[in-house]
Amino acid sequence: MDRRIVEELKRITAEEQSILDGRGGVDNAIYRSEEGMSHMVVDAKKFLDAGKLISVRKHTRFVHFTAHSHNYVEVIYMCQGSTRHLINGAEVTLRAGELLFLNQNTTQEIYPAGYDDIAVNFIILPEFFDYALRMMDEEENPLRDFVIGCLRGENQTASYLHFKVASVLPIQNLVENLIWTLMNPQPNKRSINQATMGLLLLLLVNHVDSVETDAVDEGQKLVMTVLSYIDENYRDGELSQLAAELHYDLCWLSREIKRRTGQTYTELLQRKRLLQAGYLLTHTAMGVSDIAAAVGYENVSYFHRIFQRKYGVTPRRYRVGGAENKKV
Repeated sequence: MDRRIVEELKRITAEEQSILDGRGGVDNAIYRSEEGMSHMVVDAKKFLDAGKLISVRKHTRFVHFTAHSHNYVEVIYMCQGSTRHLINGAEVTLRAGELLFLNQNTTQEIYPAGYDDIAVNFIILPEFFDYALRMMDEEENPLRDFVIGCLRGENQTASYLHFKVASVLPIQNLVENLIWTLMNPQPNKRSINQATMGLLLLLLVNHVDSVETDAVDEGQKLVMTVLSYIDENYRDGELSQLAAELHYDLCWLSREIKRRTGQTYTELLQRKRLLQAGYLLTHTAMGVSDIAAAVGYENVSYFHRIFQRKYGVTPRRYRVGGAENKKV
């Protein structure tokens, strides 16, 4: 992370200085609007100006946060060091470069962080994710389901998603961009932040193997692994290769994909290839035969047939249609 951001976040706040001076623990007035509840509910209104959907706040160090929940979606990013959390009774250690998503119904407890343990909390109203959801495919995956559950205010199978993505540079860059934009006023701030969050979620979907959650659904994890494999290997990825990597029987894996997605591996692969072909047609000047080869089809005539079957027009007509075709 950029040194200037870290140095800014390291500064002792007035709240932290009060804690260090021994003048008290967590000041509930900073975090909640209502008293007399069974446990503290952190209120988004304390951190979001009227009309705002997202803000960022440095995690307060040196103090034990007892059990609490939030009336917003919280995303915690560990800039450096580590923090320990109890989430619905399960202990989670968040280390540098990792992300923790918490829904509105989650009960969280946080152990004291030290001086060099720097984390930021994104305070997010669920409707902020509307734009990001439109950027995501509609296939089943735990992150999309988590976001939709937050939008609906539902009790979910997963109360948290812990992404261990410290080694994924594009994700680190996007989180840093989001922090910087929220900390520094600039034009078109909301649009930039929503687009950045959309890109962040798209990348996180590709790293299902790095997520830990309290929702144990091996079938869902398998679907995400298959979709991630197709995203990265749509040109020449074969089911037999994936089965070997996962140490699964080929026939069993084929049946399981069909049972859980309603589509065969070949159908999922073809859908991804044709989506990529449509993108290349409307965003590049590549020839149709080159695009066919780029997405995995050596037989251009076959590519034409399946493309027209999906979109109702030839590749060239699709390109002429431009922006209108992107709605298909």
